[in-house]
Amino acid sequence: MTRAIVIVDHGSRLAEANAVLEHVAEAVRRRRPELQVEVAHMELAEPSLAQALERCAERASEVVVVPYFLGPGRHTTRDIPRLVGEARRGHPGLRVSIGDPLGFDERLVDVVLARADASGAG
Repeated sequence: MTRAIVIVDHGSRLAEANAVLEHVAEAVRRRRPELQVEVAHMELAEPSLAQALERCAERASEVVVVPYFLGPGRHTTRDIPRLVGEARRGHPGLRVSIGDPLGFDERLVDVVLARADASGAG
């Protein structure tokens, strides 16, 4: 069984903002080279979630969609499940699950403090 991960964020008109997700995906690929790792954006940029799931369907039998959002919202509670449902109808043999948004994690505290320290506010 080939596994894939789709990391999905909101998307931006700024290429630099969208590039952040590519950097995250590349780090995941380095750590887990056996996985197919795709990125997707909900709005304003491509690839869309539908496009990323289509790419996964070509090579994977199981996909986990990981929302790159801090908390629950419209995209994580309604839009992503709807798009995943549509992908399942188009690819009935594809198993797709949806992870939780990033939410609270002690490791994020380290990131917040590192950013604060780097700005001189620490």
